Amino acid sequence: MLPHLILSLASLSALPSIFAATTCNGHSELCSQLYSNVTFIGAHDSYAVGSSVADDQDQDVTSQLNDGIRTLQIQAHNASDGIHLCHSSCSLLDGGLMSDYLSTVASWVNDNPNDVITLVIVNSDNLPPTSFSPAFESAGLSSKVYTPSSQPTQLSDWPTLSDMIDAGTTVVAFMDYEADTSSVPYLLDEFAAMWEDAYGVTSQEFGCAVNRSSGDSSSQPFLINHFLDNTYSFSSTQFFVPNKDKLNETNAETGTGSIGYHVNNCRQLWGRKPNHILLDFYNSNGNSPFNVAASLNGVSAPTNTVAAGTASATNSGSAVVSTKSLSGSGSSVEGIAKGITLGLGLMLGVGMGVGRVLL
Repeated sequence: MLPHLILSLASLSALPSIFAATTCNGHSELCSQLYSNVTFIGAHDSYAVGSSVADDQDQDVTSQLNDGIRTLQIQAHNASDGIHLCHSSCSLLDGGLMSDYLSTVASWVNDNPNDVITLVIVNSDNLPPTSFSPAFESAGLSSKVYTPSSQPTQLSDWPTLSDMIDAGTTVVAFMDYEADTSSVPYLLDEFAAMWEDAYGVTSQEFGCAVNRSSGDSSSQPFLINHFLDNTYSFSSTQFFVPNKDKLNETNAETGTGSIGYHVNNCRQLWGRKPNHILLDFYNSNGNSPFNVAASLNGVSAPTNTVAAGTASATNSGSAVVSTKSLSGSGSSVEGIAKGITLGLGLMLGVGMGVGRVLL
């Protein structure tokens, strides 16, 4: 009798999908929601961590995920030893091997099986999708990536969070260009599946018009690029640099140029909420972005405390909001110096005649 009991228990433990998840991304209410009906806060250039002008975050990817970031955008570049995560040019900022980054993500995913996350891959060098498979496989992440039976193109094509968690496929991976699900089924064609609004925005108006899509935008999920830039010109090249002076407004819950302001613009145009909200220095305003997402998702505000970042602080450590107009090519001597530094660095890194560089 005992061997049969042991066998029965072993059989049950081998079939976790029988038991539906009761908590999904921190809330029981989200388990029944389609992936395409949930709003996730994301980190733009999630690998670009530091205090240089080429960095867009000041917390590493594990800290980002622990804080509540659930969409990770990365920019992939070809290198002699594999795919690296670089910012515009590997000569300007090299975030290391993609495989190392994915290993870190995989470790977090394994430790947090009830959370669904998203990877948005910018395929800067238009590499074939098969070039990315080794990085996913060596990181142990390929088995965790959601693989649909066909390329999703509409809101209704997606499973619920509970379905994904029960199946153990809690990572969604999009690639902006060159995706081919016939060769790598889990690297989904981003713009067939969802659309994005404009990036490199320098106005706080944050419209929500379709900027990139290859599908029917009226029935697709969508991602908004909610980060404000300054522009600098050097020779024939124009640089777009994070507007740190306005972070306290950009990453706020309400007010002109805030996350809530951008979301409301989208709701007026499309009658629905965005699915992914990408931010620079997401923690500049503490819990504010996550409070917005909780409200949009109809769940309680997060109870963890996100420490406010230092990106928008003065040397004395107090947060500041600039009152200067930043619609031109820079608002201060420091800004002009940054522009010159960027110009020289990028001219050396990517050569003359680039035209437009987004940082």
